[in-house]
Amino acid sequence: MFDRQELLAALAAHGRVVRVVIAEVQGSSPREVGASMLVWENGQSGTIGGGALEHLATGWAREMLTTGQAQRFDRVPLGPGIGQCCGGAVALLSEVFVAGASVPEDVLARPVRGAGDMPLAVKRLIAMRRGQGVAPVAQLVQGWFVEPVISPTRQIWIWGAGHVGRALVSVLAPLPDLAITWIDTAPERFPEVIPAGVTAVPVADPTALVAHAPLGAEHLVMTYSHAMDLELCHRILAHGFGRLGVIGSATKSARFRARLHGLGHLPQDVARIACPIGDKRLGKHPQAIALGVATALLTQNEKEKNRGEIAG
Repeated sequence: MFDRQELLAALAAHGRVVRVVIAEVQGSSPREVGASMLVWENGQSGTIGGGALEHLATGWAREMLTTGQAQRFDRVPLGPGIGQCCGGAVALLSEVFVAGASVPEDVLARPVRGAGDMPLAVKRLIAMRRGQGVAPVAQLVQGWFVEPVISPTRQIWIWGAGHVGRALVSVLAPLPDLAITWIDTAPERFPEVIPAGVTAVPVADPTALVAHAPLGAEHLVMTYSHAMDLELCHRILAHGFGRLGVIGSATKSARFRARLHGLGHLPQDVARIACPIGDKRLGKHPQAIALGVATALLTQNEKEKNRGEIAG
């Protein structure tokens, strides 16, 4: 997907940026169609797979910044010719963007190599996105390259900015389909630099914010206070949620569940709480816990999507 916010941030910082995207894949490739990177005069971000392909594409992009070429389209065999052994081939679309560029918020479609008027097939893809909310996959269509623009599809609320909270945010923040709300009791609880796409909310009483969370939000509770964790669980259960995970031990889990039952919550609702979160096989280091939590978050969602596809 096309990351509009990432591009606009790069343009604000560097003025002129080349975006290189994989527009087509034949056979084996280190990345998929839609994978992209941004290149500017003295740096770059993102990746189309690394190695010789990325080195070659970066050189072409810097040439474009020098010569003023606005677009180029290259088909690259991933074989001995460039020192790779993937065996397939990719098509790369490289485009120069400048500060102030207008980028649509739903679908980006543009001709490649001077293709003619927008085909009816492309118009239909755009209409489906705008009328039905159906995002097209990134693809070449009759000489036009079509990409859906990223819009977060999952609301993640992280309660607590301690060591584990910070590690978890650093892992999840780069994922474009997540909108992360990060809550703690005071500004100094957060790091000086908040990752892009993360909304940090310092508030004296975090539990009061539960009422403002989307009903489908996924909550990860990891504050410095067991009492606050329990109150957050109590309020989240009463409010409604998509998922709820709590950091802690098996003992903490048992005590919380007993107390939540005592507060009147139904057994089936309390059973939806994941506690402890993470993967104990990875250890107790904050980064290890964060990796376990993030993996569970992503794999569980993938399993649910697969079940939905099978049921459909």
